[in-house]
Amino acid sequence: MTIDKSLKIKSGVQRSRNVLTRAERIERLKAVDRWQDGDSVMGLPKVRVQKTALKKKKKAKVEEETTEETTTTTEGE
Repeated sequence: MTIDKSLKIKSGVQRSRNVLTRAERIERLKAVDRWQDGDSVMGLPKVRVQKTALKKKKKAKVEEETTEETTTTTEGE
């Protein structure tokens, strides 16, 4: 069996995960001042994970870029 591409290199693609480890949750709680030393690590409050989405280019812009590239290559010859 082969290994999935995402599992080969640990520092490969940085994807957002919807489940955080306990240490990551505590780190984020400290950042928003919701965690203090001495608090119990059991029953941690929920921490929202924001997903980032990349916007796709509009078709018109993509077509313009491709036509510009073809005109510059033909002019350069």
